[in-house]
Amino acid sequence: MVRILTALVFGLALVGFAGFSATAEEPKKKDSKEAAKEVTLEGKITCPKCDLGEADKCATVIKVKDKLYWFDTASNKKYHAEICKAAAEGKVVGTVKKDGDKMVISVTKLEFKK
Repeated sequence: MVRILTALVFGLALVGFAGFSATAEEPKKKDSKEAAKEVTLEGKITCPKCDLGEADKCATVIKVKDKLYWFDTASNKKYHAEICKAAAEGKVVGTVKKDGDKMVISVTKLEFKK
């Protein structure tokens, strides 16, 4: 009788824990609206290969203090020719996302300081 009662209690506890972990709340993910929020960055727009020596091939980045924001592929193609050999101070508006260890910005507006 004790064995049956012990097995029953153990079985109910096991089912209770399994049910609890299956219904536990998942961490909340950011809304797509939050993730797509536009930001404005001001700093040095430059080539990480030619100017900074931090890349193996040409790309376009904006350096804000000590942090680099890499332009996405479309933005890089659009703006790279202007800054490859001569960096320029400017302001970039766009959406930022993390891609591995890099911060990538999809540029919607770029203004160079005169």
